[in-house]
Amino acid sequence: MKIPTNLNHKPVVISDNYERVDGRFARNTDAKALSLGVAEGSSRRKVDLSAKVWRYTGEEWSKQSEELPLHRVLDMSILICRSLAHFRDAYRYEHYYDPQEPVIDRVALQGDAMNVAICTDNERLHEDIKLFSQALSNDDEMISERLRTLSKLLMDMGY
Repeated sequence: MKIPTNLNHKPVVISDNYERVDGRFARNTDAKALSLGVAEGSSRRKVDLSAKVWRYTGEEWSKQSEELPLHRVLDMSILICRSLAHFRDAYRYEHYYDPQEPVIDRVALQGDAMNVAICTDNERLHEDIKLFSQALSNDDEMISERLRTLSKLLMDMGY
């Protein structure tokens, strides 16, 4: 099944078999493909690039397909990596973080810094953070495989 190319997001590079490698959802997912392309709302004068997850309900392409600008995909990757680093040592804290210092890091980007912090506004944080930590542990092999692949690709590119 081919992803639509007549919509606002114009795919340029695709992974048309993503449903086969979608983590623990592999072979049982509505996320059928990924694409990098020209973002919705771009014009010939101002082109924005985006990444898109293409979801298929079994009958039609879903309106829940997600499109993100490439820099946000990378920002999300930074957030994931910094969170993984925190949770490797989080067992040292009674509640998996220091309540006196919920900001884990500030990552310098474009003249400012992106906060990486525990969401202390979450009313169920103590329960949710334990679940989050356990899920990271359960998914360690799958996540580590992808991080090793990403690390190798970044090194091959000179980063």
